[in-house]
This record gives sequence, structure tokens and C-alpha cells, in this order.
Amino acid sequence: MLEHYTFSRRLFLGFNYVFLACLGILCILPIIHVLALSFSSSNAAQAGYVKLWPVQFTLSSYDFVTHKAAFWKSIIVTLKRVGIGVPFNMLLTVLVAYPLAKEVGKFPMRTFYAWIFVVTILFGGGLIPLYMTVKYTGIMDSLWAMVLPGAVPVFNVILLLNFFRGLPKELEEAAFMDGAGHWTTLWRIFLPLSLPALATITLFATVGHWNSWFDGIIYMNSPDHYPLQSYLQTVVINRDLTLMSSSDMKSLTEVNDRTAKAAQIFLGALPILLVYPFLQRFFMKGIVLGSVKE
Repeated sequence: MLEHYTFSRRLFLGFNYVFLACLGILCILPIIHVLALSFSSSNAAQAGYVKLWPVQFTLSSYDFVTHKAAFWKSIIVTLKRVGIGVPFNMLLTVLVAYPLAKEVGKFPMRTFYAWIFVVTILFGGGLIPLYMTVKYTGIMDSLWAMVLPGAVPVFNVILLLNFFRGLPKELEEAAFMDGAGHWTTLWRIFLPLSLPALATITLFATVGHWNSWFDGIIYMNSPDHYPLQSYLQTVVINRDLTLMSSSDMKSLTEVNDRTAKAAQIFLGALPILLVYPFLQRFFMKGIVLGSVKE
């Protein structure tokens, strides 16, 4: 096929392939380095011997992070958070995006409500008012404290409503002529045609809940209620000695900040790395179509 291209076109494609290959390698190398670092000994990491292959292979860092019962409790909390938070985000995102995707003639207050959501991106009340809101609504130290404050991700709403606007209006008009209402049109026409966009915002919501750690620390009163990222940040990064046993103290002699942080990074990213390949084709299509409107 390349023989049909001009020389300048072939040169341009060759440069693109080489450039993108180099860019891909640059993105993969840090992940390989972190993985090698997590499997290396404390002395080798401290001396800077670790590059792209483990030196003095050991699982001490993973033992230090995973051997405690609190680690597995935090995983359960995170799975509950993702299992509740993601469907909650998706439901509210769909219910907000559908009416905002209508034309002003069909929904006269659309612009007003759209600006209400946009303002929340530009301005925020700050941490203290948010903390007081969570406290006085009685959801402190519960899973809802990590789900409800971010229940409506505005960026996802904008992405989905732009996707809805790109769907042929004739489909909606035909559904109304056949007697369908807004609920039927939404669930039986809009959503089945929006799988790429839905997969994209599902990935965004999942990554957001999985990687979030700060809200778990400020809203949870007990370390037993910490999600995974909050637990790892507290135990591995800050090394809160009140959460460590005598065996943990002994393990500290076999690991250091670099290997422990590398193990934390890889454990935290592993679930997303496993899920992303299955959603990649939807992700790419959803990003492109959801960001373009007529």
C-alpha cells in the first residue's frame, strides 16, 4: 500500500512511526523501572544499582505492604467504594447529561442549569466547608463520605452530553412519534448507542475512586475504614508508627522508601492496568466522539 504514496508521504509516515514508537518506549520505561525497583533489595535500591532489571531479587517490599490484615481490609473497602461509587456516578451523570443535551427550545432552562454545573469546576468552597458539610450530614466515617461529595463528576457530564448531542435527532423524533417518552428514549435508544462514551466515563470514575486517598484520611476516623490508597499512604509513605507492630518494625530493616514506594505504586496501578486493555477501544472512540459536536 505504501508504494501508492509519494516519497514525502512515506517519509512523513516513517517519521510518525519512529516518533510514536520512541514515545511509547518512554512511557513504558518508567513502569518497568518501578517494577524492577519493587523487586530489588533495599541496599541495591539505595545504592542506585537498579535500572530496568531487579538487583538482588526479593519480595520484602511486597511482604511489608501486604502481610497485614489491615491491607486486605483496605482492599475490601476500596472494592465496596468502587462497587457503589461508580454505578452512582454513572446514574447521576446520565440523568444530568440527557436533559442538558436538549436544545434550548425543548428545555428553556438548559443554559441556566448548565452554568450551575460549570461554575462548580471554576470555583469551590474549600476543604473546611466541605468537611463541615460531610460532618453535619452525619456520614462521617462511612462509605458515603467518599461517594456522595463527588457523586456528580461534571467533566463526565460534559463529555456525555456532547456525545448525546452528536446522535441523530431523527432517532429521538421517530421514538416520540411511536409513542415513546423520555425515559424509554433514554434507556432504549440513547444509552445503547452511547457505549463508547459510557465506557470512557466508567473508566474515569473507576480510576478516580480507586486512586483517591485524601478523602479517606480526612473523613475516616478509624484506619480500619481506610480505602487502599489511604492505607498505603499512611503506612508506607508517612510510616505512622502507631499502625505498626513489632514485625513491621523488623520489616523496615529490609525495605526503604524507594522500594516500598515502588511496591505501593505498582500495587495501586495494577488493577487499572488490567482493566484498561479491555476498555481501550471504547475509551479512544468515546474521547473523540464525546469531544466533538456540531
